[in-house]
Amino acid sequence: MSHFFAYLARMRFVKRWGLMRNTHVENLQEHSLQVAMLAHALAVIRNSRFGGSVRPERAATLALYHDAAEVITGDIVAPVKHFTPEIGAAHRLIEGIANERLRSMLPAELAPTFTALLFPEAADAEEWQIVKAADKLTAYLKCLEELRAGNDDFRKAAQVLERDVRALTAPEVRYFLDTFTPSFSMSLDELNQ
Repeated sequence: MSHFFAYLARMRFVKRWGLMRNTHVENLQEHSLQVAMLAHALAVIRNSRFGGSVRPERAATLALYHDAAEVITGDIVAPVKHFTPEIGAAHRLIEGIANERLRSMLPAELAPTFTALLFPEAADAEEWQIVKAADKLTAYLKCLEELRAGNDDFRKAAQVLERDVRALTAPEVRYFLDTFTPSFSMSLDELNQ
């Protein structure tokens, strides 16, 4: 018997943005789906607009598992993770131990495939960079949605994340920001016009 997928099903109970007042509480499962969709889109944009040769399906799959460790650790908010270099290193260690625990739950014949998702390899470096960009981009989009809903608690986070996202050098991120991001500040009625 394996508990691997029972643990992953608990992603819906892990709340994100724990230190912020939210108009819509986001859970880890929702977040992972959005990161997967954006990672896929960024990879497609890179390939179709900028001559890339990344694997969109691989980027999406890596994104589905990118925060899997949080079913064990919970969501540790960014200000805590990045408070000091020592805390950042400790967080990476804890995350690695949690992913190792998840891997240990797998039947032996499945372990190699899921190990490559929990611990992305050098062969996935380009796709993993896209996942990290998509992860940051989803955080920025969450801020825009909260601001549109009148939640000023996300103003500073939006400013910091916008700066961070715009600092990414990947042209597909710039394309996404210019083409798709403005819609996230619009109401449904505005989207339907």
